[in-house]
Amino acid sequence: MIAVCEEPRPKTEVRRGSSADEALDVQTVVVEERGRWAVEVVVVFADGVVRTRIDTHPTKARAELSAGLIKRAAERELRGPLDG
Repeated sequence: MIAVCEEPRPKTEVRRGSSADEALDVQTVVVEERGRWAVEVVVVFADGVVRTRIDTHPTKARAELSAGLIKRAAERELRGPLDG
């Protein structure tokens, strides 16, 4: 079952003290750690880089699938809305 929320998702807000208005680039990385595969997201801002661990998976294939989906979703956010 898939739950659908009817309310629009709120826009991500910039942290206080940050000079970054928006992300410039996003990459995903799959790394092996203690027999599991971790997915990390690397986001480049004008004032620095943020690397965040998302989740770990039992197989490399699953981690790569997850990383690809996350990257595609993040790239859509970078491009902005299709209708302007």
